[in-house]
Amino acid sequence: MTRTICILITGILLTGCASVPPDETPAHDPWEALNRKTHRFNNGFDRVTLKPIAKGYRKVIPEPLRNGVTNFFRNLATPRSAVNNFLQGKPAHGFEEIVRLVVNTTFGIGGLIDIAKYGGLEAHPEDFGQTAAVWGVPAGPFVIIPLLGPASLRGGILYPLEIQSSLLYHYNNTSVRDRLYGLRAIEIRARLLPLEDMMKDSADPYVTMRESFLQNREFLIYDGNPPQSDDDALFDEFLEEEDY
Repeated sequence: MTRTICILITGILLTGCASVPPDETPAHDPWEALNRKTHRFNNGFDRVTLKPIAKGYRKVIPEPLRNGVTNFFRNLATPRSAVNNFLQGKPAHGFEEIVRLVVNTTFGIGGLIDIAKYGGLEAHPEDFGQTAAVWGVPAGPFVIIPLLGPASLRGGILYPLEIQSSLLYHYNNTSVRDRLYGLRAIEIRARLLPLEDMMKDSADPYVTMRESFLQNREFLIYDGNPPQSDDDALFDEFLEEEDY
């Protein structure tokens, strides 16, 4: 969450300093007109559904219990992370994810408590979109998926695979499973509430959301060490010259 907030702040600062003229469309967002309409629809739907529920969830449920819910759903995604770590050629991280699943499920009350973290086993979350990027599959255009939000075309195409790779998808009791899906949506939305005040300060919230999302995905794909752009290199060079 801290990492996401930092990236979002960077996006806000960047979009405040430089904006794309209204008659120009960024190369990574050729469907901007349609994306903006879908973004407005998603926001409108969210205002009357998930957002008020998420606010109530944060107000009523104590933070330790909310953290337990977050840990539970992250634990369910651990097998997917393990598979993708192996596919990306990171077997050590893959085995660590398997150990985390066993430890947290067994000793962490089904994953409600991240026991493995306290034992020094940090999470290494990976998804199929990141794996496809490591394999050289182009990201494709930026797209807003109805009801789901921002994605690259690459990630959007692989989204059904992300769903099917979750342990929750294979739980046969549909009544319980559907309720857990609903709780997961509320939990994710509640974690995003603190970001809204930052978005309000942006001259164009859509651009801020888009650039922040793309920066975050690049950060994840490169495990926190994305390649430097020309602007980044120039900024680093400036800092070195001023360091005396």
